[in-house]
Amino acid sequence: MNPFRRVLAAAGVLTVLAAGGCGLVSATAEPVATEGAGLDLTGAVTVDESLRALLPQSARDRGFIRLVTDSSYAPMEYFAADGRTIIGFEPDLAAALGAVLGIRLEMRFGDFASALDEVSKGTYDGVLSSMTDTADREKKVDFVNYFATGSSILVQRGNPKRITGMAGLCGYSVAAELGTVQEEMLRAGQAKCGARPMTLVVGRTGADAVLQLRTGRATALLLDFPPATALVTDPLTNAYYELASSEQYRPGIYGIGVAKDNTALRDALRAALDRLIKTGTYGELLQRWSLTSGAVAEATVNAGD
Repeated sequence: MNPFRRVLAAAGVLTVLAAGGCGLVSATAEPVATEGAGLDLTGAVTVDESLRALLPQSARDRGFIRLVTDSSYAPMEYFAADGRTIIGFEPDLAAALGAVLGIRLEMRFGDFASALDEVSKGTYDGVLSSMTDTADREKKVDFVNYFATGSSILVQRGNPKRITGMAGLCGYSVAAELGTVQEEMLRAGQAKCGARPMTLVVGRTGADAVLQLRTGRATALLLDFPPATALVTDPLTNAYYELASSEQYRPGIYGIGVAKDNTALRDALRAALDRLIKTGTYGELLQRWSLTSGAVAEATVNAGD
């Protein structure tokens, strides 16, 4: 992809986030285009027929794999300025995986909270949406692990309430996205607040959760480190937000979630990811999106806690 075009796309979506994020939300379940097909990868990505043969016959006959995502989580996955094209590290990764497997990986917008249930029902073949691999989630799907990170506390610029850690969230309204590990962490934290209760404000999407902080409905926002860092470093949004501290809470590992009875797809994706890691293409994609700190050394399955 033309780097200048990427910057323009990122600028468009972050402007919407700064203004509240409402323009990012769409109810469509139709396929949404990604820009991955235009990637100019340094490491040549060619079809590996032996890995393609691992794919379920139904996927090969259909010609594409459907992955559900909540596209409001820059720089991982988000809508470009056209409001339709999904860009980010994960769409780029999906395109590279597809190039290895000789099949198109489609990113389809959907609700994060219901994504695993939809995969289990067969509505989608998998979920690729910055989803942390946890023991509870592994009861529903298998995960092909591809990125490691933790959670950060985001506050308004100036940190008016002087929040420095999780304990400091007691007594305030704190936002999180529905169905995330951050929501789970905050609900557990509520029980420790005693006489200074914490009010949890839940957004349906990542953009909705950011909106709560931007408008002052929440004093803080708990979200993954990459999108938190993007908001505090991008010139279009850094005047509004800052990190409460440099600490990352509850480190975990992201995974592509695949139905437990779809072991063929799981194994094909793991093998394709392993090839991308070994050839350096994976590292290049991380570098393009300033995400090298989250690199994994090998492709694993169900490596979460």
